Amino acid sequence: MSKLFSSFNIKNIELKNRIVMAPMCMYSADNDGKAKEWHYMHYASRAVGGAGLIIQEATAVESRGRITDKDLGIWEDSQIDGLKRIVTECKTYGATMGIQLAHAGRKCEVRTEDIIAPSAIAFSEEYKTPLEMSREHINTVVEAFKAAAKRASEIGYDVIEIHGAHGYLINEFLSPLTNKRTDEYGGTPENRARFLKEILYAVRQVWSKDKVIILRVSAEDYTQEGNHSDDLAEMINMVKSEGLDIVHVSSGGVVPVPITPYPGYQIRFAEIIKGKTGLPVIAGGLVTASDMAEEIVQNNRADLVFLGRELLRNPYWPLRAAHELRAEVEWPKQYDRGKFRG
Repeated sequence: MSKLFSSFNIKNIELKNRIVMAPMCMYSADNDGKAKEWHYMHYASRAVGGAGLIIQEATAVESRGRITDKDLGIWEDSQIDGLKRIVTECKTYGATMGIQLAHAGRKCEVRTEDIIAPSAIAFSEEYKTPLEMSREHINTVVEAFKAAAKRASEIGYDVIEIHGAHGYLINEFLSPLTNKRTDEYGGTPENRARFLKEILYAVRQVWSKDKVIILRVSAEDYTQEGNHSDDLAEMINMVKSEGLDIVHVSSGGVVPVPITPYPGYQIRFAEIIKGKTGLPVIAGGLVTASDMAEEIVQNNRADLVFLGRELLRNPYWPLRAAHELRAEVEWPKQYDRGKFRG
């Protein structure tokens, strides 16, 4: 029996399978951060295609928290209606809906914004040098995450994912490569995790305790002086009491260093974090084959498997995978005549 197509239960959600659509920026909004027809079509098609959990792309909690001026936003009430339309439609087709709440920090490319970071270090020569965050800046961003979480609840998302990976603001605090502070937010792992802990605490005040919070992390900085899986596991253990439920394991992005990816290259990171924190994990990284995804969950290397680019190429990958793994799944009735048979 396929474990990839077994249900997964945690708190108030039941995923119909263990396939997760990873958040992938579409860069298709206008400068106001509002969802467009493209977003609606894009997410609804993956819901029809059978993904168990869809995590919406990085959605900025502040205007200066965007990666580009084409990013989605959730920093003001005027953005609610467009997002609600996406969520309502996707849930109609049986998908569980998540949103990734994000702040780009020093990797904000919007030229009209004054960018912020834990330390005044530019990502590269192509990026602006950020302003080192004061305590007031920190409080403002924490409150922005809280306000965004409150809007996410009103919209109807099932899950919140806090973006702590890929070199964006939270990751910048966590990594010693980008956090050179000498106050209570820098230095030791406990201090570097403090900003994340405050965000989790604030979000949990407006996001019901019976609802799921995911944290996405970069479990490897790919340079000796940076963070590695054991370091992230240590910091996750410091903050998980604030209501963290699942860890979504990725890697890289905090500094511009080369990475040599290969099929499943991030799975070992997820195994380490799962073992050292005791939390369920979402793993992936160039997973494209159904039998590879099945192996990951059958061997308890991870609880859920994320797909990214493969779902861009084929929104209906879960339907094909179910056939290949001999799992019985319900097809959309409109597509039943095209169901794989035999």
